[in-house]
Amino acid sequence: MIAIKNLTVAFGVVRPLDQLEAEIAAPIVGLIGPNGAGKTTLLNVLSGFVRPQSGSIHLDDLSLLELTPLQRVRRGLRRLFQQEMVVHDLSAADNVRAIADHVSPRSQAASDVERAIDFVALENSRNILGRRLSLFERRLVEVAKTLVGRPRLILLDEPGAGLNDVETAKLREIILRVPGAFGAQLVLIDHDADLIASVCEETIVLDFGKRLAMGPTQQVLDHPAVRRAYLGSE
Repeated sequence: MIAIKNLTVAFGVVRPLDQLEAEIAAPIVGLIGPNGAGKTTLLNVLSGFVRPQSGSIHLDDLSLLELTPLQRVRRGLRRLFQQEMVVHDLSAADNVRAIADHVSPRSQAASDVERAIDFVALENSRNILGRRLSLFERRLVEVAKTLVGRPRLILLDEPGAGLNDVETAKLREIILRVPGAFGAQLVLIDHDADLIASVCEETIVLDFGKRLAMGPTQQVLDHPAVRRAYLGSE
């Protein structure tokens, strides 16, 4: 469970997060809101890239704000960024192995890589160089990188961006299976309301750094203010 209390981030007079409070217990949680709502800032705070002015974040009994970004990674935090980070000169498997070398015990790294590649169904593309992979294959490499080394919390920032309907459906099935297979909790940012509705048990809506709505995903998506502001309907 993630417990966020009184979390505030300020850049001058701008507050991308403003006394945010939330307790997140669902295996897969959606995080939505318009551009500038504070979604990526929250992921940056969770990752350790932004230091808040006040507040606390606990992952179960672990105080995240006391740890460096590297310490958080070693304690099981993983992140898929909006910007693709597949190395073009490495094979799909070697891209995953490069992460495993830093987060998996040496005796377990090879098996962790194989498990992650098999889990996202990349076994037929494992030896293809990153530059020759399709967009969907590169996205699966990024997901596989988050699954090595005993992940506890996986942050997914728009993993479905640019994918077609068939690819999105395959990604959806992979995401749904992660908590049961790896015991990790996921936080998912995406503008695709259908993807959020189909994989997230709970969803948080941010608006100017504050929590506008939080609860079971369909109830949140049906909230009049959410529909009016973010889904384009009354």
